[in-house]
Amino acid sequence: MPEGWLDIPVDDSRETSGTGASKVVGIRRLKEPMPTPLKTRIITVANQKGGVGKTTTTVNIAAALAMGGLRVVVIDLDPQGNACTALGIDRKDIDGAFDVLVNGMAIEEVIRKVSGFPHLECVPADITLQHAEVNMASFVARELRLRSALNTFLEGREAAGERIDYVIIDCPPSLGLLTMNSLAAAHEILIPIQCEYYSLEGVTLLKNTVDEITRAELNKNLVISTVVLTMFDSRTKLSTDVANDVRRHFPDQLIDIPVPRAVRVSEAPAFWQTVMTYDPGSPGAIAYMGIAREIARRGSGITNNNTNNGVHSA
Repeated sequence: MPEGWLDIPVDDSRETSGTGASKVVGIRRLKEPMPTPLKTRIITVANQKGGVGKTTTTVNIAAALAMGGLRVVVIDLDPQGNACTALGIDRKDIDGAFDVLVNGMAIEEVIRKVSGFPHLECVPADITLQHAEVNMASFVARELRLRSALNTFLEGREAAGERIDYVIIDCPPSLGLLTMNSLAAAHEILIPIQCEYYSLEGVTLLKNTVDEITRAELNKNLVISTVVLTMFDSRTKLSTDVANDVRRHFPDQLIDIPVPRAVRVSEAPAFWQTVMTYDPGSPGAIAYMGIAREIARRGSGITNNNTNNGVHSA
């Protein structure tokens, strides 16, 4: 285990999808807990371009925050349900985000605990979610369905003395009702930017969408608070050039800890895990842990000029 971690083994064996092998996942904690935010932070992870690492960023930051002792909820709004896979949640025959948005079920009824993390939970998604937009087309205030359900859930948890620290929403790479619900419900947007130029074009489209949402008064306070560089390859000039462009365009929002292209990050979901538990000492896990620490620091109001937390940027 990397220095600064605690590894608490538990009897949590399950068969991993497609491999026939069993994997025992222990409860892993950081020796130094992360600071709690001043209030619950609701963050949508979005980029209009697909394949930039939205789901990977969602689940690994969520896992890292939970390892830091924070209460975290992941909402999977992508019909592919890949966030559920990485968090080890079997999506067969369970209620999820579709039932919340279309059938009006409470989030408390569908939420699932993530194995190995006492304070990490997930609202699952499956392929039925692709029909949600058609089903919601005639609904009144259809863009606000998630926000209404989420506010009720958060108020209930806080009243029970179990305030949620972070809600992280993984949405699909589209401008449909699912993404609109995600943006209407959130306080902040986290944008993963793959170190290729097409990813920057997706950011431009997203910024236009945010402007539309604020003009329509669906969410006046929505801000782009965090930008993360993903799939960084230090051997290529392209990655370096894109990273420098992002630094110029988002000097305050960027957490300058590039996530490298790493086999371990890609392998982890095949074992129903995030890289934070699959290989916590790998470069990808170390980068995501540094990013999560900086997100937690910013949310706590702690002033610290060392944005990189000891991790050198590219």
